[in-house]
Amino acid sequence: MEKNSSSLLKFSILAALLIAPATFYFMFVTSGMNYTSLNYYGPKDVEKTMVDGEEVIDTVYHSIPDFSFTDQNGNTVNGASFDSKVYVADFFFTSCQSICPIMTSEMLRVQQHFEGVKELAFLSHTVDPETDSLEVLKAYQIDKNTDESNWHFVTGNKAELYEIARRGYFVPVEDGDGGPEDFIHSPMLMLIDKEKHIRGFYDGTNSEQVDKLIEDIRKLLTDYVMSKKR
Repeated sequence: MEKNSSSLLKFSILAALLIAPATFYFMFVTSGMNYTSLNYYGPKDVEKTMVDGEEVIDTVYHSIPDFSFTDQNGNTVNGASFDSKVYVADFFFTSCQSICPIMTSEMLRVQQHFEGVKELAFLSHTVDPETDSLEVLKAYQIDKNTDESNWHFVTGNKAELYEIARRGYFVPVEDGDGGPEDFIHSPMLMLIDKEKHIRGFYDGTNSEQVDKLIEDIRKLLTDYVMSKKR
């Protein structure tokens, strides 16, 4: 009898150790939150397929097209870099003295709020690739004291950067061709889910909207936690 009690105690302790991390994580992402699912942004299509002889209609939401840029450490960053991750994206330039420092500061606040959450990442695209070399981006990252383990400051071909800003993320700016006279300057932060869908737009210079971004990240992470339990 004593041996059985000892075995049961060991089993209970092991079960608690296995369950506790998931429980604490769920409590973390849902704390202080009124839960509702987030909207999808961008155009959507209807896809019809036949399943067991019956027509099934599915909604196909806009997703961020694949890309390939280079970050402050010289690493290639593309769509696959964010597989299985929720991420926050913005467009900035290092010599900006108006909205960009505020945006970076607010994004840093978000990063620090979710410190240690491996399913979350950050992606800042320069809109001035001629000036923002890898060395300049690295110096900017160090100066802003961001955690580079999950925050990429990227540069690349200007036309490609501007194309994905307008056609991929739908940054609300005037139309342009990505040429020498074209320039994008927007305070928007975009929340992207693991399937590369846009789930929110937020003014990165407005602390209340960034608070909303933090809340929405929690909701999105909760969606994935709950879907694993179904």
